[in-house]
Amino acid sequence: MLDITIKFFDELTTTELYEILQLRSEVFVVEQECIYQDIDGKDAKAIHVLGYKNGVLIAYTRLFKPGDYFENASIGRVLVKASQRMHKYGYDIMNASIQAISEQFNEAIIKISAQKYLESFYNNLGFKTISESYLEDGIPHIAMLKS
Repeated sequence: MLDITIKFFDELTTTELYEILQLRSEVFVVEQECIYQDIDGKDAKAIHVLGYKNGVLIAYTRLFKPGDYFENASIGRVLVKASQRMHKYGYDIMNASIQAISEQFNEAIIKISAQKYLESFYNNLGFKTISESYLEDGIPHIAMLKS
């Protein structure tokens, strides 16, 4: 089980922010070989969900209230460090994120833009596909909704 920390942007320490950006770059830019603008100006509006194992950041998401990213509340930048994926920590970080949206925003409807290959993972968390596949930063994605 992960040690979960949930913080608004202005509550993050510089060390936490550095760890978040480093892990996002490791997964999305280096591992997935996707050149894109990760630092997109939206972090300041987000709630950040950090998953630690033995004091090391290994999982992360960011959350948005309705209207800040999509019409509905949303979860993005979902990741687990590659060396830790066999432990199913994706479910821990996502369940903590779903609960945080409920507690922070009083919302049950959540929209995500998911990488297509993770469709069954998100189905297991109650998300349903609501779009055809589309390319986002050169990677096949689908829109999904949990209600």
